[in-house]
Amino acid sequence: MTYAFMIEPQDFIALDNEDELIEKCQEWGLLSGKATKLKTFYYKGNGLNMPCTIIGYVDHMAAVIQLDNGQKHCIHPSYLKEMQASSYSARSIGTAGSDRSTEPSTSDTVAPGTPADVTPAPDTLANLDEVPADLDDSDDTDTDEFSSGLKGDPDGLVEEYVGPQTGASSEAKPKAKTASKAKTLKIDLPEGKVKMSAVVKEFTTVPNHFSDNDDEVIIYEAVTITEPDVIDVGEAWSSHSATVKKQELEVGDVITFEAKIIKKKLTRNPVPYKINNPSKIQKED
Repeated sequence: MTYAFMIEPQDFIALDNEDELIEKCQEWGLLSGKATKLKTFYYKGNGLNMPCTIIGYVDHMAAVIQLDNGQKHCIHPSYLKEMQASSYSARSIGTAGSDRSTEPSTSDTVAPGTPADVTPAPDTLANLDEVPADLDDSDDTDTDEFSSGLKGDPDGLVEEYVGPQTGASSEAKPKAKTASKAKTLKIDLPEGKVKMSAVVKEFTTVPNHFSDNDDEVIIYEAVTITEPDVIDVGEAWSSHSATVKKQELEVGDVITFEAKIIKKKLTRNPVPYKINNPSKIQKED
């Protein structure tokens, strides 16, 4: 049996390693900080109550789960966390009827507090320049190109997966024409993990509208892809995750690592590229 409400990810970062999956679940609050094993998670939206498996993420605002029938679905981690409460089932089933009656193409908003997965209409698409930085690992481009991601209500109870966007955003933002004059040539980024080097430039925070705390990020300069081909990237940023914190980095540190780099602008900052899941981090003397 297939479900029409499912929001299939167009592309996502797989979490094949159990340690990485546990760490990501801890960041999302789905597991305690002391957890060493995974547990069974349940999807209770749209009147369902069935086990699901977390297989990856589009960004920190969009976990990717897989149901028993093999269908993949994008869901906000805070929404999934609420579903784990034993009292959630009765609340969600009570509103399931109204969820199914909602036509996503007739409105670009959803009533707050309604726990429904809504597939967005084309005219509801928006870019992610204002998405919290640590909550986003998806590919994103500048304002005059397509963007993808997730948006939801302030309570995190309603998520809406936003697919690729075309030239409409550039027409809606005339200011982008001035900014484009300062842009350098576009960089053809590799798709998979690559070896890189960078210099720590700054530690900062950006707002997270789905949490009481801001997200910690690191801004790097002199970012270079060293293998398989040498590419000068310039500035990039990454989440200041628990894995990175173990390195006790300081401003000015030169580091080498392996990671995937994508085009994703930092919230309220002109840094255009994001470093995802850096591993094998080493500080150079």
